[in-house]
Amino acid sequence: MAFTLALVQFQTRLGDVMTNLERHLAWIRQAKDRGADVVAFPELSLTGYIVQDLVPAVACKPLQDDPVFGPLLEASTQVDLVVGFVEEDRRSRFFNSVAYLSQGEVVHVHRKVYLPTYGMFDEGRFFAWGDRVAAFDTRFGRFGLLICEDFWHVSPPYLLWLDGADVMLFPMASPGRGIVPAEERLGTARWVETVVQAYAGLFTVFAAFINRVGFEDGIHFWGGSAVYGPDGARLTQAPYHQEALVLQEVDLRALHRARARLPLLRDERTSLFQRELARILEQRGLPKAPPRV
Repeated sequence: MAFTLALVQFQTRLGDVMTNLERHLAWIRQAKDRGADVVAFPELSLTGYIVQDLVPAVACKPLQDDPVFGPLLEASTQVDLVVGFVEEDRRSRFFNSVAYLSQGEVVHVHRKVYLPTYGMFDEGRFFAWGDRVAAFDTRFGRFGLLICEDFWHVSPPYLLWLDGADVMLFPMASPGRGIVPAEERLGTARWVETVVQAYAGLFTVFAAFINRVGFEDGIHFWGGSAVYGPDGARLTQAPYHQEALVLQEVDLRALHRARARLPLLRDERTSLFQRELARILEQRGLPKAPPRV
């Protein structure tokens, strides 16, 4: 099976959900006209990133009768969508979330599990922590979603791999920091590209990151969204520092070729990992995850 993946990197307007929604719908129409099957947007694409005390005002619920998600679910009858938003649950907790929409339905919602609260980042003050990492089935295969800081930690991509994800999508809002003079690119760009490429090759999956662009509250976002194949090769990349729509055919037959050549998935010893992780937690007295509410 093959499908065409579209990555959309654009400048959101902070706190202006309806304007951002209209821009989503315009990009979706353009991607559909160019033959896209799945259209993926960056982290918090409907709200902007530095929402802080705007969180309650910009939050929405991924339901058909929601004024924001209604039009998106309608658009998903034509192409599958990955959109970033502030989610409010039934108890008025707020999450940095991303939703996968298809055929007018919400297929999956991932809530960011690692909220950076260091340096310039302050997400832990405004969002609740997600507590689940799970792959899910789509009409194009089994996917996994993570949001930015999630894949800076090795465990979430590893869990998606064990849960059967063959395509991993990483929406993000990565600020530009550091310079690599010899390479004429940002330090954050080099780090993200290296790590996502490594995940693709180590886990023999398709992996893509979708980064936003533009400035927000004085912070610069660098774009550069890219897709990598299961052999670790970069298949396509959007330009740095400018809005763009890039498309890439994802041919799932490449998974067979990559895993026949490098049978890492076949040889993974999950029971060994489980046993040794339990031993480490027991011996070091490390905190275990709290129960889900």
